[in-house]
Order: sequence, then structure tokens, then C-alpha cells
Amino acid sequence: MGGSYGRKAARGRRGLRQTDVYLTGKAGLMSASEPILGPFWSRRRWLALGAGALFLVMALGLGAAHGSVDIPPGAVAAMVSRHVLGRPVPAEYPASWQAILFQVRLPRVFLAALVGAALSVAGVVYQGLFHNPLADPYLVGVSSGAGLGATLAIYLRLQLSWAGLGAIPIFAFAGALASTGVIYSLARVNGKTPVTTLLLAGVAVAALLSAVTTYIWLAAADHFQAMTILSWLMGSLALANWAQVRALLPYVALGGVVILGGARALNVLQLDEDQAHLLGLDVERTKLVLVAANALLTAAAVAVSGIIGFVGLIVPHAVRLVWGPDHRFLLPMSALVGGSFMIAADGLARTLLAPVELPVGVVTAVCGVPFFLYLLRKKKQSVF
Repeated sequence: MGGSYGRKAARGRRGLRQTDVYLTGKAGLMSASEPILGPFWSRRRWLALGAGALFLVMALGLGAAHGSVDIPPGAVAAMVSRHVLGRPVPAEYPASWQAILFQVRLPRVFLAALVGAALSVAGVVYQGLFHNPLADPYLVGVSSGAGLGATLAIYLRLQLSWAGLGAIPIFAFAGALASTGVIYSLARVNGKTPVTTLLLAGVAVAALLSAVTTYIWLAAADHFQAMTILSWLMGSLALANWAQVRALLPYVALGGVVILGGARALNVLQLDEDQAHLLGLDVERTKLVLVAANALLTAAAVAVSGIIGFVGLIVPHAVRLVWGPDHRFLLPMSALVGGSFMIAADGLARTLLAPVELPVGVVTAVCGVPFFLYLLRKKKQSVF
């Protein structure tokens, strides 16, 4: 019996690369003998990634150009290129344009791109890890923990700073990581973390933390404090600055590298966990690493932007519907699309009711859901 199991495991490890291309069973999309993904380094995928990167650059430029004060895109390109090269900006461009561009618009669009990319990648991981099309970055208590941390910082009027960040993002980040750690510990049974238990623990703890957050919000000392809490909970990039960009970038880079390194493992996890184990994958260790990296990624994004819904739910599905389920491609493409989508949503939030600014979470829901439903109906296929 042991020899038979060993031979199966050995064959599984030898077939690991093939399994990245052929997914099977209920968690997959087709039968074992039918290829569904094709070679990863195909010309079509290179072109798609190049187009996604180009679209993101265009979104950055247009986002920096348009607002309450419009700056011609050509002027934006000229000022940015000269600034990067260390050359003085020509006097023909007003000083007010330079101040708006470099102190307000550019940090905001870069922060939007990082937040959108982080939430989209996190959504891909949770949907693949849990085999749940409704999974999003906030599923395992990240948003509820961050919301409680930020609410406490606002309610207690805490005054502290670190690395250019104030008390609100620091407490939001700490709360997100703490809640995720508690939920993962509660879900662990006999050295294993069943996906269903993790989901149920996340839902229960998130409900409790959300209730506490609501109580503190209702107990706010004044109207301004209550509105500050509500604004953060609905998501906003209005206070974006370069310090937030610098603080978020290392976490996005670290989490992204770890998750991208686990793309093959995510492909294998689309099989049953027992099958993945036979293929030589350490399932529990893989889940722990991916959940930890995802928590870090999401916590950092939520800390600087508040709770922005639907991005991590809709963008991965849209990319999967158009380009397929191979996580080696799905992860970077979702990051590019998510960054562009967030920049566009934030641009609409700034301009639709100017000078009043909408919560960006409202815009992501209103714009994202119809687009996703259109894709779903056009493709007429299951997203998993």
C-alpha cells in the first residue's frame, strides 16, 4: 500500500507542470484529457499583457490630466518627463499646474493604481484558494478588522505618525492583520485549515467586528467625527499623498512577488486537495503562505484607501472570462486591469458631482457591476 502511494506521489510530482495546463474535476473547467490553458508564453498573452500595461499608462496620464482644473495631456507628459530627467519645467506651464500635478494628481493616481492592483490580485487568490466565485479580498476579516482599527483611531482622536502615515492608516493596518490572524487561528483544526471552516470563521468574526464598529460610529462625539468614520468606511483617495504611495509600494511588491510565485500552486489547488497532495504540493503550507501574503497585501491597501468594494470581486472574474483561468497569467493581468479600473473610478468620483466628491466605493459598484454582468451574459459560461 505504501509503495503504491509512493509511486502515485512520484508520478504526481513528475506531472506537476502538466497539471498547470490541464485542470480536472469539479473545481476545474474541463476533463483531464482536454487542454484548456495552452502554453503560457504564447504570443497572444504577451500582446495582452503589453496592451494592459499600455492601457494602465494611459489611465495614469488621463487621471493626472483631468479634474477640477484640466491640464492638457501633452503638458502632463512634458512636465513629468522633464521632472524625471532633472530638467527645469518650461515657464510656459503655470506654477499652479505643476503644484496640482506633482502634489495632488500624481500621488493620487499612483495610489489608485496600487490599491486597484492589490485588491484585484487578492481577489484572484481568494477565489482560487476557496473555489468560491463570491470570494473577495475582504472575506477573511481584513475589512472588518481595518474598519474597527480606523474607527478607534478616529473616535479616540489619536495623534501619532510613522513613515509619513497618521494614526488612521496605522491602526487600520494593524487591525486588518490582527483580525486575519485571529480568524486563521480559530479555523485551524488538528494542524489543518479546512477552507469551509476558514470561511465560516471569517464571516462570524467579521460580523462581530462590524457590529462593534457600528456601535462606536453611533457613539461618535460629534457630527464631524461620525462623518469622518463613515467616509473612511465607504472608501476614499481624497487624502492621497506621496508618503502613502511610498508606504504602500513595498507591501504591494512583496505580497505580489510571493503570490505570483505561488501561481502554479494555485493552478494545482483547483483540483481536490487530496489530488494536489498526491501531486507533491504541501497544501497546508501553501494555503498559509497565500493567506498571509494576501492579508498583507489587502491590509496595506485598505489602510490607505478605506474599504472599496467590488474591485477584488469583479476584476478577477472579468479577466478570467476573457483570458482564461491560468493563474500565471490571471494574476499579472488582473493587477493591470484592476489598477486601470481604480484610476478610472477615482476620476469619476472626483468629477461627477464636483466640487463634491463621491466615495470611490460607490463608483466602483455602479460602474463595475453592469460591466461584469454584460461580460457574464456575453460569454454565457461559468466563471469557474
